[in-house]
Amino acid sequence: MAPIVQVFASLLWLPQAGLLAIGVGDIAAGRGVTDIYWLAAGVVAIGMVRAMLDAAGSRLAFRTARDVLSEKRKYAISALAARSPLDIDRPASGFAASVLAEQAEAIVPYLARFRPARLKATIVPVAIVFCVLPISWTAAIILLASAPLIPVFMALIGWRAKTASEKQLVEMGGMNAFLLDRLRGLATIRSLDAVDLTARRLLDNAQSLATRTMAVLRIAFLSSAVLELFAALGVAMVAVYVGFHLLGQLNFGAWGQRMSLTEGLFVLLLAPAFFEPLRELSAVWHDRASGEAAIGALDRLSKHDVAVPGIGRNETSNRQAAVPGVHIEGLTFRHEGSNPVVFVQFDLDILPAEHIALLGPSGSGKSTLLALIAGLAPSDAGQITLGNIVLTPASAAELRAGIAWVGQKPHIFAGTIKDNIALGRPGVGFEETETALRKAALQDVVNARGTAQVGEGGSGLSGGEVLRLALARAAANPHAGLILADEPTAHLDTVTANEITQNLLAISAGKTLIVATHDPVLASRMDRTIVLPSTTLLERA
Repeated sequence: MAPIVQVFASLLWLPQAGLLAIGVGDIAAGRGVTDIYWLAAGVVAIGMVRAMLDAAGSRLAFRTARDVLSEKRKYAISALAARSPLDIDRPASGFAASVLAEQAEAIVPYLARFRPARLKATIVPVAIVFCVLPISWTAAIILLASAPLIPVFMALIGWRAKTASEKQLVEMGGMNAFLLDRLRGLATIRSLDAVDLTARRLLDNAQSLATRTMAVLRIAFLSSAVLELFAALGVAMVAVYVGFHLLGQLNFGAWGQRMSLTEGLFVLLLAPAFFEPLRELSAVWHDRASGEAAIGALDRLSKHDVAVPGIGRNETSNRQAAVPGVHIEGLTFRHEGSNPVVFVQFDLDILPAEHIALLGPSGSGKSTLLALIAGLAPSDAGQITLGNIVLTPASAAELRAGIAWVGQKPHIFAGTIKDNIALGRPGVGFEETETALRKAALQDVVNARGTAQVGEGGSGLSGGEVLRLALARAAANPHAGLILADEPTAHLDTVTANEITQNLLAISAGKTLIVATHDPVLASRMDRTIVLPSTTLLERA
């Protein structure tokens, strides 16, 4: 709708130019000023309507573009949330944040400016040619001959611009991902004395991004220069022809008769307007390259080969917490797009309230097995049963409501410790939070911090306190009868690891617990240890 309004506003120049030409012709013919009042009023009235329509169309186009961007962002975020953690093609968080927050903004000028300009460049010049042709076929031919040169050169430049914009977006996303990764690992970088190396790498990335950006800007300036050149030549040729024709030097091109001053002035007024939509299109041609690259990046984020089963269903369970056993039969799984098979006809039985440790070398599939039990990815074959319910896409959401997950790198949100425990979950109130704090031994930390908030990513908390917070989250879940813990004591000193082990056993009392670990001390505290041999994971080609 918005492009049509803007096109109609541009077409109003045709009657406005006609009134102007008639008015000047009447004055040149000796008529009084009083005779052209109605023409002046018509020019002013059409100009006001034209301005209002153009402004309304621009506002409508901008709002429509923002709505489209919001919808695409929403869809991309939903797709990212639905992607399984076992999806090996899952984009880095820094890259995804760069696409969603920065690069996606290029869609707005593409939709709000380029598309209306493209429609105007398609309709308005054709309408002007049809107005000029009955007056002078020579002027119409001049316009038609000069017009194709502009889109041809713009297309040649546009292909180059799109390629340069895509490379710039990739470079920007890669730099943001690198920066976010290094910010998360500042402590490790300092401990390895790699600060200068990281700074040089970041500088190289910044210089590469600057080079890509300047390449895009050079192409944008080149496209504008090319259009201005051909537009100026076209208008000049029409002006030369009309001028010499009115002087009687060129007696052809007006259907066998000489053009009047009114007709010649009308043609001259329309000549710049013929090229105006093309000039406007050139000015926003760079928006097309950036916008299409941004749409492509968002669309790639919106695709997911491996989705979490049952995503989008209500994961809140109103039933009492059950302590399920776990029965795995004939499980086969391989990562999407990857040759190695992680599990082949794997079987496992875990009794209700039994505590199990999964041991094995790196790559044997411990974390993958936990993710499959939690229903975070579909298996290729086999069956997983929790309690008496088979894990399927239809039952996955309900079963996940009865599972608590303790990861080795839990994400901590900016806010209070209690807010990070409750996470806004229904059924997790004051009493559940206090109980979770006591079981995870976090009461002293809360008392010491008072009302002070935790920074994003756990800033202000030690590694042990972050893991205790993750344990408290699991303990606060009123429906959790199964706890899955992935390397809860990794990278901790012996004293802290023993404390985390004790806290984990406290919150899992009377519940089924499955722990993936390399820690033999933690494994010794479990009821049973299951060793996943390296042969479970086939050798990579």
